[in-house]
Amino acid sequence: MQGRQAVVIGSGVAGLAVAIRLAVQGIHVSVFEKNSSPGGKISVLDGDGFRFDAGPSLFVQPGNILELFRLCGENPGDHFEYVPLNIACRYFFENGITINAFTNPEEFAEELYVKLGEEQARVKKYLARSGELYESLGTAFINNPIHLLSTWFKRPVWSGITKARPSLLFQTLNKFNQGKFRSEEAIQIFNRFATYNGSDPYRAPAMLNMISHLEQNQGSFFPKGGMIEIANSLFELACRKGVRFHFNCEVKRIITQNMKVAGVVAGEKEYPANIVVSNADIYNSYRNLLSDPAHTKRIGKQEPSSSAAVFYWGMNKSFERLWLHNIFFSGNYRQEFQNLFKNGDISEDPTVYVNITSKIESGHAPAGKENWFVLVNAPAVVSRDWTEQMKRLRSDIIRKLERILKTQIEPCIEFEASLDPADIEKKTGSHLGALYGISSNSFFSAFRRHPNYSSHLNGLYFCGGTVHPGGGIPLCLKSAEIVAGLVEKDFQRKKI
Repeated sequence: MQGRQAVVIGSGVAGLAVAIRLAVQGIHVSVFEKNSSPGGKISVLDGDGFRFDAGPSLFVQPGNILELFRLCGENPGDHFEYVPLNIACRYFFENGITINAFTNPEEFAEELYVKLGEEQARVKKYLARSGELYESLGTAFINNPIHLLSTWFKRPVWSGITKARPSLLFQTLNKFNQGKFRSEEAIQIFNRFATYNGSDPYRAPAMLNMISHLEQNQGSFFPKGGMIEIANSLFELACRKGVRFHFNCEVKRIITQNMKVAGVVAGEKEYPANIVVSNADIYNSYRNLLSDPAHTKRIGKQEPSSSAAVFYWGMNKSFERLWLHNIFFSGNYRQEFQNLFKNGDISEDPTVYVNITSKIESGHAPAGKENWFVLVNAPAVVSRDWTEQMKRLRSDIIRKLERILKTQIEPCIEFEASLDPADIEKKTGSHLGALYGISSNSFFSAFRRHPNYSSHLNGLYFCGGTVHPGGGIPLCLKSAEIVAGLVEKDFQRKKI
């Protein structure tokens, strides 16, 4: 083996980012992807003139993407474009109230005052505090390998810990929000941010309130061309840096020798490497790639995050009341999460998310029509008859949307496809279809999430949504940055 050879398993957004970062370090990088194209959960679906972002639909913190281009000495604007949104999300309630979540804190505070009677000063204070918490504790947490003892001696980490009041650590997000807002609608809006990592606001710690900072303070954005352009632009950047891609080539096994990685087996061929980064689901990395039953069992005992049930509807008309991101709240939010995490079921009155990219990208739907990506939180359960469940869920969603929008929905559907948790597991390799690995339904969940390195195999690293610091595009990109830093340090210490 000549020089440093790295294999990246999977070309999700974290796999693409870590491949770029390792290539910048002068490492020869090969990426193996079982599918025919890059992106992982970021994908597209085309049908009858409609185009859907088939995976993640929320784009925040574009700086994480821009940083990769600058790291390679390129101008990001030459390869990747995005536009800011003045409204992060439009919220609909059963009582007829509609809230525009403006990305300007002043406007958002005024909206909550006019529509819900919330004191503007309290709203602005809440958002300011969430920003302070994120910039201190949040950044210390997501930028560092917290499982290494040396991390805890860093000044930014200690400084961040001092901002973590007991109420943030040992109080639930719902309880915390009840003390900050007077209306059930505002509490529900800010409780929703726990779902950004597949968790339950009635059990998850209050420190998750910092997530609201990303949308309402830093802003929400839309990548021109759709979410797939994030994956496409990073793939092209990786190619320009000399990264080699092997598509339709599934890694079967990670080769180990003398407590070190030695490469991978993909197809029927062995590929030598002294660095292996798995962007695959952490449970399946241990079960399928390492044949390690002890670690597999340990990870399998942890509570999984939520999954999703998705419908892709091509609508034969446009709906003026709707925006790019829309939320139709459940009338009983607590019961919805009780069903998800305790009963392993979907409520008959679920919260419904509708994403319509044709509101911004006219080419995503024929003229006068719209592309609806309709998502409901679902339990991470695949061993059931999802066919019947999806039929019932479809009826419940249509009935709910027709009730709130006061117009017919079903006759407008001219194209349809769907995705259930079992499909998600099969398509993405996510254990049980869980979108974010384990849940964050306790303060200790963050520390139970698997580290970005192997504690017993030199040269083995992990990135992506199922390991530290968590799921979602921004955190996946941070995991890639952490891995690249670990690789560089391990090389200097001659561990690899």
